[in-house]
Amino acid sequence: MAKALTAAPLEADVVLVGPEDQIAAIPARSRVGVGEWGRGDGGDRLAGQLTARSIERAVWLARGGEVDAIVTGPVHKAALHVAGYRFPGVTELLGSLAGGAEAVMMLVVPGLRVVLVTTHLPLREVPGQLTTERIVRVGRITLTALRDWFAIAAPRLAVCALNPHAGEAGLFGDEDERLLAPAARTLGAAGPLSADTVFVRALRGEFDAVLTPYHDVGMTAVKVAGFGHGVNVTLGLPFPRTSPDHGTAFDIAGQGVADPSSMRAALELAAQLANRKAARD
Repeated sequence: MAKALTAAPLEADVVLVGPEDQIAAIPARSRVGVGEWGRGDGGDRLAGQLTARSIERAVWLARGGEVDAIVTGPVHKAALHVAGYRFPGVTELLGSLAGGAEAVMMLVVPGLRVVLVTTHLPLREVPGQLTTERIVRVGRITLTALRDWFAIAAPRLAVCALNPHAGEAGLFGDEDERLLAPAARTLGAAGPLSADTVFVRALRGEFDAVLTPYHDVGMTAVKVAGFGHGVNVTLGLPFPRTSPDHGTAFDIAGQGVADPSSMRAALELAAQLANRKAARD
């Protein structure tokens, strides 16, 4: 975060929320402390507590109108669980803190936006969680965000297929024809289109966003297209929230060599989305 904020001027006033000893030296308009990390002797439990407190306080500031957007760092999900926060990820935690909103995960890199219909689930559970109604709900949240936050007057959606070759007329599974196709028709979206072509078509400018049925098919496309510059955007909240698209940097933590590019992209996109929302409001 320190590197991202000092890389270049940011068109935003920054309020830092986190452990006092971690944020004290980082330039910002103001700081909100949630405890101290110290030497980290509290391990995952302390890390999870400080992380959750930071997110809770940030949401409180956003819901109170004191900030216009939230940017979070990568979060170790296991630490949240050890601290007693039983959410699959930050997206779900944010939805709960925002009054039970259905929070949706969008990944953004230059030229490509991908939305996950299901997020942190074992792969074997995905078909049971995919329903036409769920895909339509996520699609409508996506369309609203594309219009209101990304200023796209007539968004073009595509639905990525679940099975190889979009099921090959039922040969490789019937979910695409039975569940995904009706959702695509309801949304006015293209698809379901095979995963091995839909992202190429989106990168060529044919679609404004692609709805994907499970985590890795969407995340892989985004990270191959622009690793280090991607941004995770939470849709469905009353305020924009962004974060880097990569995970926690355990192997390089504390060595001062972390790449701030994705965090910087998250900061810049949060400022853009907040400005567009403010102009619309």
